[in-house]
Amino acid sequence: MNKKLERGQSTREQLIAIATRLFGERGYEGASIEAVLRESGVSRGALYHHFDSKEALFEAVFESVETSVSHEIVAATAGIDDPVEALRAGSVAWVRLAADPVVRRVVIIDAPAVLGWDRWREIESRYGLGMLKVALQGVADAGRLRADLVDLFAHMVLAAMNEIAQLVARADDAEPAIRQGEAAVDELLTRLLG
Repeated sequence: MNKKLERGQSTREQLIAIATRLFGERGYEGASIEAVLRESGVSRGALYHHFDSKEALFEAVFESVETSVSHEIVAATAGIDDPVEALRAGSVAWVRLAADPVVRRVVIIDAPAVLGWDRWREIESRYGLGMLKVALQGVADAGRLRADLVDLFAHMVLAAMNEIAQLVARADDAEPAIRQGEAAVDELLTRLLG
């Protein structure tokens, strides 16, 4: 029984990996279930055993990419003791990640449209928004933000970071957009939190 579970998990991971690449390259509309099946060598029944629709497969891809993004952001803040500086480093990491083709396409462009705003926000609250709340709670614990404003500030900062990410993701030349985004993050956080 354990081998069967392992094979099932392996198949699921393979499908997500292939779909991540295809959604990243072609977008949700341009990537087909048939392409995933062709590349994976998995039967339609096996795919639908794991994901009951293309949207469900996309949601699994979105969660997987969000997990990777979260790990990158956490790594960018490692060893930083000052909570505002950690927030700044994580925010800058997000701006840079916005230029990654998979992050750009899956997280920034397609996820809100494919999943709908409510589902997208529900998932986002476990990743970007959730991380911002934790970071801003650290700022509040350090006496640099009123505790009753943590939740509201998390929403405000998320909105600003996502707008900057949109600009980077849609820029013809990502490098200047990233530099401007980093400068904007620095200025915003300096004015908000000192």
